[in-house]
Amino acid sequence: MSGKTRRAEATEERRLRPEVMDCAECGQRPRLQYTTWRKVATLEGMLRLKVSIGRCENPACAHYHRPRHPVEEGHVVLPHYEYGLDVLAFIGQRRYREQATAKQLHAALEQRAVRISQRNVQYRLERYDELVALSVRESPERRVRLETQGRLILAIDGLQPDVGHEVLWVIREVLSGEVLLARSLLSSRQADLVALLREAIAGVKAPVVGVISDGQQSIGNAVAEAFPGVPHQLCQFHYWKQAVGPAWEADRHAKKELKKRVRAIRPLGRAVSEREDEEAQVVQGDCAAVRGALSDEGQAPLEPGGLRLHERLEQIEASLQRAKQKRGACRNLFSACTASWSAP
Repeated sequence: MSGKTRRAEATEERRLRPEVMDCAECGQRPRLQYTTWRKVATLEGMLRLKVSIGRCENPACAHYHRPRHPVEEGHVVLPHYEYGLDVLAFIGQRRYREQATAKQLHAALEQRAVRISQRNVQYRLERYDELVALSVRESPERRVRLETQGRLILAIDGLQPDVGHEVLWVIREVLSGEVLLARSLLSSRQADLVALLREAIAGVKAPVVGVISDGQQSIGNAVAEAFPGVPHQLCQFHYWKQAVGPAWEADRHAKKELKKRVRAIRPLGRAVSEREDEEAQVVQGDCAAVRGALSDEGQAPLEPGGLRLHERLEQIEASLQRAKQKRGACRNLFSACTASWSAP
């Protein structure tokens, strides 16, 4: 739901694509039809999501032209909302565990740098109440929709705003995108999660054919007990983030060393800041390009910042090479710049 409070600029960007591209109904490979941008306020900062949406192109398929969203999107935010699930969990837990008023909740969120109006806090609290009251058993229409699919793929995720607080567990059905159940639990014990999983599909006759979650051991054990023999897949984003951890650290160190090599660009830019001739304009343009490259942090987990910085510096060097070949006015600039960042 949108509000009137002006949102801050995003501090992080994440790109999401559908994890399973084959259509669950007909087996054909859907096309990526379009991309949407979403700005989501979370407790960790403003997040900008680039979400690729796929659609089945088979006219005979029951899912024809039905949008297919990435599973990871539902781990972050509900459809049509601009505040993340962690913000909802924070509001609900503070309200019912500490008996906080809307004014106190608003002040607590302001301290966490979440820009939100007091009225929006009240709206989010109402949405939290609706979320934890969800039950497929009490909604015959939803049960019929799920049974019509013929199978269920579940995604389970737990959100804990602060250490020691309750965990908001959310169980979604991937094919329909519907939230089946949401509960706040004091613990993440296997027995509690087994009961939660069974409650989420109570009364639904369609079988569960797969479960997606992060790598928490208690979740894996609970899935194995609640749904014996059902495939359990780890969320690809969490898997990639863990897998590339050592490489990401090495890339961070490489970027640090690359930055040392281009420090000479700063005094070079200052030296020509008062000039307006053609050579000075070329120097200022390339200095701006280098500064832009230095500010590019990359995108975890698959777009490391060090490699991106190296590629952009190589492009700037190639541009200087071309300028050197065309005219001699840039020779001094070329020598000063490329001597600084030439890779060993």
